[in-house]
Amino acid sequence: MTDTKGKVVAVNGNMVSVEFDGKVSLNEVGYVKVDGQSLKGEVIRIRGNTAQMQIYEMTKGISTDCTVEFTGDLLSVEVGPGLLGQVYDGLQNPLPLLAEHSGYFLERGVYLPALDAEKLWDFTPTAQPGAKLMAGDAVGTVPEGPFTHKIQVPYTFLGTYTLKSVKSAGQYKIHDTIATLTDEKGNDHDICMSFKWPVKRAVNCYAERLSPDEPMVTKVRLIDTFFPVAKGGTYCIPGPFGAGKTVLQHTTSRNADVDIVIIAACGERAGEVVETLTEFPELKDPRTGRSLMERTIIICNTSSMPVASREASCYTGVTLAEYYRQMGLHVLLLADSTSRWAQAMREMSGRLEEIPGEEAFPAYLESTIAAFYERAGKVRLDDGTIASITIGGTVSPAGGNFEEPVTQATLKVVGAFHGLARERSDARKYPAIHPVDSWSKYKGVVDMDRIHKARGVLIRSTEVNQMMKVVGEEGTSSEDYIIYQKGELLDAVYLQQNSFDPIDAACEPERQRREFDRLYDALMKTYDITDKREIRGFFNQLRQEFLDWHGTVFETPEFEQQEQKITDLYMSKAID
Repeated sequence: MTDTKGKVVAVNGNMVSVEFDGKVSLNEVGYVKVDGQSLKGEVIRIRGNTAQMQIYEMTKGISTDCTVEFTGDLLSVEVGPGLLGQVYDGLQNPLPLLAEHSGYFLERGVYLPALDAEKLWDFTPTAQPGAKLMAGDAVGTVPEGPFTHKIQVPYTFLGTYTLKSVKSAGQYKIHDTIATLTDEKGNDHDICMSFKWPVKRAVNCYAERLSPDEPMVTKVRLIDTFFPVAKGGTYCIPGPFGAGKTVLQHTTSRNADVDIVIIAACGERAGEVVETLTEFPELKDPRTGRSLMERTIIICNTSSMPVASREASCYTGVTLAEYYRQMGLHVLLLADSTSRWAQAMREMSGRLEEIPGEEAFPAYLESTIAAFYERAGKVRLDDGTIASITIGGTVSPAGGNFEEPVTQATLKVVGAFHGLARERSDARKYPAIHPVDSWSKYKGVVDMDRIHKARGVLIRSTEVNQMMKVVGEEGTSSEDYIIYQKGELLDAVYLQQNSFDPIDAACEPERQRREFDRLYDALMKTYDITDKREIRGFFNQLRQEFLDWHGTVFETPEFEQQEQKITDLYMSKAID
């Protein structure tokens, strides 16, 4: 705590105005004293000697005779070994321990350490005394789950330091001193395995920022082939309620070609978050066969929690992602849902009496969303290692309206748009990503020229389908009807995936290329069929053969035989 004290002069929902005497910084953390409790808050605006604070707790009982103590610290998270497998709230309180302490009805004003201070870690030094180190450089390692956790020089250390001493290999607690650094002025600084870092300040301890040009394989055909995501890239998943946003995130987190998965549930309904908390420990990691939680961190703030915590959960998640990126790992951050975060911003903006923008969202909505997504990226670290943070955010527009401000602000900054459609989810076509409206700026696992031609078939098929709703099947020419059936074939056998089939649920890139080549060849053929009943029967049979092919193990005799059966079938009707 600092010597700066304050007194509450006004309360407006979860925002309090405080008159202070001394020095106060923007984003500084303070505690409001009420009923023997200390309620955590953050300074979000300063006018003269009055500061507005957003309180991360229920503000019942706060009155004008309450005092405020300022800490001098910005809103920060503690980073170090022991983060993986944890479930935190937006302020990095471990929720299982909080439940043990307070019961299932969480008390306000209770803040617990983010990391276990008593656990012993097997430390191994990697730097020798006399080495020149900078912020983010490793002095040693400890094993954490399936990874080697690098103990880094805190990011607050500016300039070059000389390693004076480092502990020998052995077991230490996270707050034990494990190294001493000497700065350029000759002052010594002790460091331990953990340190704190402000959540709203991006970590930039890397040598070079690179272009995201490597696909992040999700094993979802529709994404990897048609609307790919790059490692270090950004994408958004807008869609109406019940369209499958959360399930798609679960599938992505399980199969994505990344090391660490961080889920920030910022304002979603408690039921969906409970589903995430109960299902993730049961999901098996395809890499290790163990629980997926061993390489996952969940930041949990439901819609029933104070709105200010939604903003904190987003920034907490991306800060933890940056920490693991500094170890040379590839990290996937899934934010669900940024619409709830934007609604929290709108609420706080209204209480600050700021001039509203479109639909009463703050005028700085676009810049705030852009600043969040810009913390993604692919980088080259100082030791030459390539690492990345990929950010995927879901958007929950009211009524599925993609023209609303949050969706539009997000589309301006992301590299891929996976728009979920109500009509596809109602038709049980999963994943329910709209194949015509969605787009991506990244390169996928299949040649993009062939993808554009295949999408052209799909778009033409959609046009014929719309026409058929007016003139009927009888008024459609056989050529147009074949185009329509080709689009339906592409949709049924490639864009949709059976998550209940252990083989089809996750499709490797090599298999995607093989299947797409065969399907592309079938789509580009001209068929000598004129009778619509025969056309329909032919494509129904071809569709079933493709679906049977999905159920065979890749590159087995059964796989090869089924592929040949498909080839013989469509070639029997093809002209060229």
